[in-house]
Amino acid sequence: MQTKLVAPSLLAADFGNLQRDIELVNKSEADWFHIDIMDGVFVPNISYGMPVLKAMAKHANKPLDVHLMIVDPDRYIKTFASLGADNLSVHLEACTHLHRTLQAIKAEGMKAGVALNPHTSVSLLQDTIQDIDLVCLMSVNPGFGGQSFIENTYAKISALKDLIIQKNASTLIEIDGGVSGKNAKKLVETGADVLVAGSFVFGSDNPTETISKLKEEIA
Repeated sequence: MQTKLVAPSLLAADFGNLQRDIELVNKSEADWFHIDIMDGVFVPNISYGMPVLKAMAKHANKPLDVHLMIVDPDRYIKTFASLGADNLSVHLEACTHLHRTLQAIKAEGMKAGVALNPHTSVSLLQDTIQDIDLVCLMSVNPGFGGQSFIENTYAKISALKDLIIQKNASTLIEIDGGVSGKNAKKLVETGADVLVAGSFVFGSDNPTETISKLKEEIA
């Protein structure tokens, strides 16, 4: 895949002006919406659930990249498909039967993603990488926005890229956490395909321009 993608994270948007910020992303050069669903159990925070995602989907005109940071994600696969998720990523650490979960996601017509916490080795995907459309490498500890980027992420990208090539898979590599103009270029040069940017985008004076500059940086 030649084109590198930018997925603004709505976790960093203004929840009091969510429709405004969704329209901003619609009109920008961004490629996807990244939506973090947190349950307060798998991660120490609660974000938003099904009703808010349903409202988001009404206004979003770009693919919804939904990242489940929840326990027992299998229970909700059909629900998130019905709400309009295009990609659905589950955490490896939350899935007892990962292969079955991936099959269930694809059966609902969504792209199947797997997210890995910073401490989780990419080698654990050895037996499933060919069934995974997207691997989301957490470059911060999941649960909160605005955290500092973990430098070991570059080594994990390289190891994951090697695994993808070795297995002749077509999996995309997504980076989530601490992405900014300072590391975007190095991330894609190391092998990343999709950059999730939350605070860097929505915390800037001009989010539309920030997205444009990020796209230019990784082109």
